[in-house]
Amino acid sequence: MSRLDSFLRRIIAQRDCLNSAVEVISGIKGPVIELGLGNGRTYDHLREILPEREIFVFDRRIAAHPDCVPDAAHMILGDIRETLPNARERVPALAALAHCDIGTGDAAANAEIAAFVGRHLVALLAPGAAIVSDQAMARPEWEPLALPAGVRPGRYHMWRVRP
Repeated sequence: MSRLDSFLRRIIAQRDCLNSAVEVISGIKGPVIELGLGNGRTYDHLREILPEREIFVFDRRIAAHPDCVPDAAHMILGDIRETLPNARERVPALAALAHCDIGTGDAAANAEIAAFVGRHLVALLAPGAAIVSDQAMARPEWEPLALPAGVRPGRYHMWRVRP
């Protein structure tokens, strides 16, 4: 499979999982946490599908299209190893949804950061919250969710915080 085809499958899986998560969190209050702004496409999609929710975005630096950058109150800049453990200082309520787009292409680095993120997300999520991620990072506090039709296992991942 070409890198272009792989990219398209990943992006479609990402969109379909996020759209599915909207249904999962329909009765849960709280903001959205977006780990990885990148070029802002996913943040822009989250604004569209969850217009009533605050979205707090974490990234090392801003490299997004100017129309897809959160305001200063919702953009948390810095290394995730430093910003995520202290996120409750900036995120005012437990989140209903966390989207984690944290992969780097390096399997060992991905496993390490996914384990770190999983450990620290636990304290930031409301009971019943959904987690959507490009990396496997199952936690005992989370139950796996069925992936949307057409999303191959391992392409993207979904869990729900046990109530």
